[in-house]
Amino acid sequence: MAMVPLQAAFHGDFLVQLIPVDDEDDMATVAAKIAHHAVNLRVAGRNLPMAVWFNDKQLPASMKFSESGIGPMDYVEAGYVE
Repeated sequence: MAMVPLQAAFHGDFLVQLIPVDDEDDMATVAAKIAHHAVNLRVAGRNLPMAVWFNDKQLPASMKFSESGIGPMDYVEAGYVE
């Protein structure tokens, strides 16, 4: 288990933040970690599933971070899936 720093933003937020994730986290967990710093603070909470986007592609919720091709300090976005 290794911690990896990411530059991340939640859709609708104006901040890009440094978010530490574990390389064994799945994308649902990564989305939740990003959301923790934005949802109900600067972005309205919604009862919808969340996802992670990397290079404009939505990643499967069950994909492990270590399988995603995302590296340290890469930029990712999280948001609600409608």
